[in-house]
Order: sequence, then structure tokens, then C-alpha cells
Amino acid sequence: MPSAGRLGGAAVLRLLLAAQAVAAFEPVTTTLVVGGALSLLTGYLYKNPPCRFSECCLVERPFDAEALKQDLEKKLFGQHLASEVILKALTGFKNNKNPKKALTLSLHGWTGTGKNFVSQIVAQSLHPKGLKSNFVHLFIPTLHFPHENQISLYQDQLQKWIRGNVSACASSVFIFDEMDKLHPGVIDAIKPFLDYYEQVDGVSYRKAIFIFLSNAGGDLITKAALDYWRAGKKREDLQLKDLEAMLSVGVFNNKHSGLWHSGLIHKNLIDYFVPFLPLEYRHVKMCVRAEMQARGSAVDEDVVSRVANEMTFSPKDEKVYSDKGCKTVQSRLDFH
Repeated sequence: MPSAGRLGGAAVLRLLLAAQAVAAFEPVTTTLVVGGALSLLTGYLYKNPPCRFSECCLVERPFDAEALKQDLEKKLFGQHLASEVILKALTGFKNNKNPKKALTLSLHGWTGTGKNFVSQIVAQSLHPKGLKSNFVHLFIPTLHFPHENQISLYQDQLQKWIRGNVSACASSVFIFDEMDKLHPGVIDAIKPFLDYYEQVDGVSYRKAIFIFLSNAGGDLITKAALDYWRAGKKREDLQLKDLEAMLSVGVFNNKHSGLWHSGLIHKNLIDYFVPFLPLEYRHVKMCVRAEMQARGSAVDEDVVSRVANEMTFSPKDEKVYSDKGCKTVQSRLDFH
């Protein structure tokens, strides 16, 4: 086998791409291939930029908390709680050189309130390519785990996939969308990876990040926000302590949640239950303005009002919160 010092750039590129290809399709084999490639390339990579040829995870990137803060402030509307919790959780976790467990966030709220949007922002703050990164993995229950009679198979596949990818990149990010559509029991397969173990079968998962997105608990969050509104209080006065305990219990007991009676909740392995508040009329207008700006268009307040006015709001008599959040803003703006 040639020494690392004798490797040419083309050879290094081929090895890195081969390792990436295996990581993408055969998680079980990833450890062997990447392990061999790393031992061969160590000397070379000390003398050359490690990410010169392809995306890599050999050197940890400095975490830019200020950039994440600005992204959340500019792009996420009406979610003071979510912004604060996510920023603090990620900053603390990334600044800890020896975390005791993987960071696990569970985002809850009505559709269109920004959960998916935030997961994209977080992914890009951790890996420059965001959701397109080889080290960010998105799972959709209706696509990846559709059959209730194959839960054991899904659990086995999920463990192998996570093990292989964390072996390749310790700071891998795993996003589970639509947790309310996941068959109960599937997610418990990853419990060992979220626990306080130094290693599991020779692999450390302590620098990985797991994010769950769910509509479950949205009704509880909306009720709490509505009670605040009816009492004449500002939504910005709501704090995490007002919602988190209620949210975790509600999700645990919700039969339509992938976390129903989950060991992840029972063993307190989810670090934060992050509530996304229902959006008001003013927030919908913010979304419309942001979408117009993103398209390079001048903001036309008449159009902004027309789009916002076409949304449906609840409760029926008070019409405080948008039923779909900002979910349909893009399509309605297309129409106008």
C-alpha cells in the first residue's frame, strides 16, 4: 500500500469520493472503508487543506453562533421561544469540547409555523451544504418507514444507517420530519445513541445532533398561547417553562405521535421540547414580505394585505391564529 506522503491529488480525490459513496448507500460498510482511507490519508491531510477536493468532516468547523442568531432573527417570524432555545442549545453544545451525550431537539407546533425552515437553518449552520450535505440526513416516515408490519426491519436499518454515518462523521445531523406520522416504536431503536454512553460498539455518538419535527402537541401550544392572548398578555412573555413540561407529557401520551410511550421521553433523553407558537395576522404579513424580497421583487403592501387576508384564521369567533401558518404563502403569492 502506498504511503500517504506519496499520494497525488487525484488519488486522494478518488479515495475520498469512494468513501463518500459507501457512506451514502451502505452504512454498515462505511466504518471499514472510511477507517482505511483515514489511516492512509492522515499524513497527506496534515499537509493539505482537508476539504480541498470534496466535502469532508475530518476537521471540526468553528461554530458561528452570531450568524445563526442573525439568520433566525431575519428569517423566522413570531417564534421568540424557538429562536432563543435553539440558539442557546446549539451554542452550548458546539462550544463543549466533551459533551456527555448527543444533542436532541424535539420541535413541536402547527403546520406552517417554521419547524422545517428552522431545521434547514440549523443544518446549514453546522454543515455549509445544509440539507444537501453528506453529513445531514433527513428521514420522512411516509417515505422511509411506511409499513406498520415492518417496524423491526426499520429499527435494524435505522441503527445501521446511523452507526455507519456517525462513524464517518462524528458531527452528523439526523432530522426526523413528520414524527406524528411515524409508527410508535420505530424511534426507540436509536435510544442507545442518545444515551450517556461514552461509546456504543466502539463508536461515540456524543457529537451527533438529532432533531425531531412534529405537529403533535400543536393544540396544547395553541391553547396556552390563546389563554395568554385572552388574558391581555403579550406572546413574547411566554417562557419555555410555561410549555415544556406540558408538551413532553402531552406528546408522550399522544397515540398519534411517533414518541407515544417512547423510551426517549421516559428516560429524559430529549434535551429540549421546543414549542412553535401559532402565527398571527402580522406574522403572516411578515412571511409575505420576506418571500417577495427573496424573489427580488419590491414589497407591495397592497399585495401583502391581499395574500394575508386570504388565509383562514381561528378560533372561529376571534380569528387570532392562521390555520396554516405561512405554509401557503408561496402559492398564493404566485397567484397574485
